[in-house]
Amino acid sequence: MATAARERLARMLRGDVTSAFSVELKARPDDLGLEIEGFGPVKFPVTPAKARKLIELGQPARFGRGEETVTDPDVRDTWEIPKNRVRASWNPAMLHVILTTIREELGLPDGAELTADLHSLLVYEPNQFFLAHQDSEKDDAMVGTLVVTLPSNYRGGELMVGHNEDWKAYRGSATTLSLVAFYTDCQHEVLRVQSGYRITLTYNLLMHGDASRPKGEDGKLAELGALLREHFSTPAPRYAYGEPVDPPNRLVYLLDHEYTPRALGWTRLKGADAARVSLLRTAAERAGYEAILALADIKTTHDAYREDEYGYDRRDWYDEDDEEEYDDGEYDDGEFHIQDLIDSEVTLTHWTGPDGRRLEQTSLPVSDREVCASTENGDLVPYSSEYEGYMGNWGNTLDRWYHRAAVVVWPRAQAFANRGETSPAWALDQLAAMAAAGDMTGAREAAATLRPFWDSAVRGLTSTEKGPVSELAGKALRTAAAVEDPETAAMLLRPFRVENLDKGHAGPLAALVVDHGHEWTADLLRVWFGGDQPSWVRVGTERQRWVSDRLRGLCEALDATGGGARGTARLLLDLSWAWLRTDIDETMGLPSRGTRDRVLGDRGRPLAAVLTTAAALGPASVLDAICGHVKKQGAAVTVLELSALRAATASPGNERPAARASGDAGFRDLAADCAARLRARLDAPKRADGDWSIVLEPRGCTCELCATLTAFLSDARRRTFEWPLAKPGRQHVHSRIDNAEIPVTHVTRRQGRPYTLVLTKTDALFTSDRSARDAAAADLEWLTGRWNLPG
Repeated sequence: MATAARERLARMLRGDVTSAFSVELKARPDDLGLEIEGFGPVKFPVTPAKARKLIELGQPARFGRGEETVTDPDVRDTWEIPKNRVRASWNPAMLHVILTTIREELGLPDGAELTADLHSLLVYEPNQFFLAHQDSEKDDAMVGTLVVTLPSNYRGGELMVGHNEDWKAYRGSATTLSLVAFYTDCQHEVLRVQSGYRITLTYNLLMHGDASRPKGEDGKLAELGALLREHFSTPAPRYAYGEPVDPPNRLVYLLDHEYTPRALGWTRLKGADAARVSLLRTAAERAGYEAILALADIKTTHDAYREDEYGYDRRDWYDEDDEEEYDDGEYDDGEFHIQDLIDSEVTLTHWTGPDGRRLEQTSLPVSDREVCASTENGDLVPYSSEYEGYMGNWGNTLDRWYHRAAVVVWPRAQAFANRGETSPAWALDQLAAMAAAGDMTGAREAAATLRPFWDSAVRGLTSTEKGPVSELAGKALRTAAAVEDPETAAMLLRPFRVENLDKGHAGPLAALVVDHGHEWTADLLRVWFGGDQPSWVRVGTERQRWVSDRLRGLCEALDATGGGARGTARLLLDLSWAWLRTDIDETMGLPSRGTRDRVLGDRGRPLAAVLTTAAALGPASVLDAICGHVKKQGAAVTVLELSALRAATASPGNERPAARASGDAGFRDLAADCAARLRARLDAPKRADGDWSIVLEPRGCTCELCATLTAFLSDARRRTFEWPLAKPGRQHVHSRIDNAEIPVTHVTRRQGRPYTLVLTKTDALFTSDRSARDAAAADLEWLTGRWNLPG
């Protein structure tokens, strides 16, 4: 409810220091507890019956006339319950917000403090009123009046507040507390209540503390400095309706004019920008903050609609056949009725050093809680606009894009963090330079300021592929070693993934192992492999490529380093096999044969790489465990075995797989197992003519429908099955047939109730069987020849 410090700062820089003579606020009913002696607690909204009982406790309200206090129903006709019978208790936090907002909106100095002193409770019944009058100052500190209208249903009874020739009308609400504050020199009246009951609490507003306002430029600088301190010390929500969390890290004050990167500088600002920026920069420096110049790209999205002469959006009703009659280019904003702002995105694209030089390219989105402007975006001309007409569930929106310059202010203690958030590489370079200069304490303290956002900043680079992340990982490894602190090193390295590593990183990684030990390294590697993330998050093409192409090189480089790095190489191998083993097991359980075979085929190269890495490192137990796990799988694993064997022999210059003491990196064992499976497949009897039996793999479902389906499929003589079945049952049978990819069509005959599901076995049952036998024979011939297996 209170006006944010950044908005008041922007208003001051604009020169708009005029204040309102009255202000209206809303509050929730549960922010106020009210109890009346002789009545008890007051519940909101107040019903007519309860209002009449309140009147019984009241007396005709009096008012001041000259030196006298009189009663005259021709001037003031209302019922008053004196404050000694009223106990009103506010939510302290809400009352503070209310009084702070009143102080801000009425233009009272920031050094002043307002308090509210209860005066009375008033009840207006139908036909009652209070003629125009001016409140007397009942206390030397009184500066205004606060009227709180309680929730109730009534008509008429508007509160009219005027100053000079300007008048405003306020009325209450049936559901919320309505608050109106105004200066004591304002004329005000309550119009005649037409129906229902208007019930209000009235307060005297008292001002305490320093009410003076500094004069001249020094006064403005002092106030701007105070607003900056308030901005950087007041927690703000991260999202529109969230709870306040941490104070902002930045203040981004948008300028009015556009500037190119070449023209951006403190001494080349245009028009009002020059004076405003000079004030803000000076105030920031005096208050202990750093100010830089920046360029920003801004996108705003508004509710909007385009009207023709009949008041309708033509895009809402035109026929598709007439589409070419309407252009789809950009529109003049004057063609639209622009309503609420839906969203605003501000991204800093360039910024300078504190001296206004050394322009750097950046890409840093900033939140609404960090941005303010003396001139709103809507008052400027966008460089581009795009209208989206109504699309059924969304649309009728107007997007606008702007280029604006900005002054960015941040606490000097957060300067490193703010630059590091947008350029992790710069931050790592600075930390390494501090460490090289011997300032270990400074490097660790600077690194600690990166902690709140470091993960998202680095992973954002990874996800959007901005910059060579592998190079950044190497820089992070070297910097982590340089700072000589295990916690700082772990924080800097945690955002990376194993896919960012290659054999060039073996040296700095080995140095970290020496500095921080095996357990520290093991924890880091587990994080790089995905930690506790579900397998579907950890599995991807990048992981496959990394295991296939870079695992062996990195492990061999670490192994060659010796010492604890050998254990790190072994752990990399173990984690890679753990990932692949889990993936193989999950893939073997897939219900779709085609998907299962495709995925298993893709895992051949990673499996070959794990085997050759294990052979290079020498642990025979790992090879035996890998081969043993693959060999115990079902018949479908032949796809994986063949893919791995082909990958092993397809490597450049690798006529035979990497050797080990036991012979051949386990590939010969896989080749023998695969050959045995293929022979068993070929030795099985060929499908006889007229044998329509099909085996449906259970895959976990043992319901009655699947039992019926299995019986039909396994029947060698039945080719068709007409099955009366309701829709849910038909859908389940469809999914089982489609997932199993068996040669059976399923068609619904929509006659009678329930409809009939017609299942038909197709001739593909025989052709696919012959094709599978031909492929098995060819694969067996390749295996026996390539791997010197007995025929």
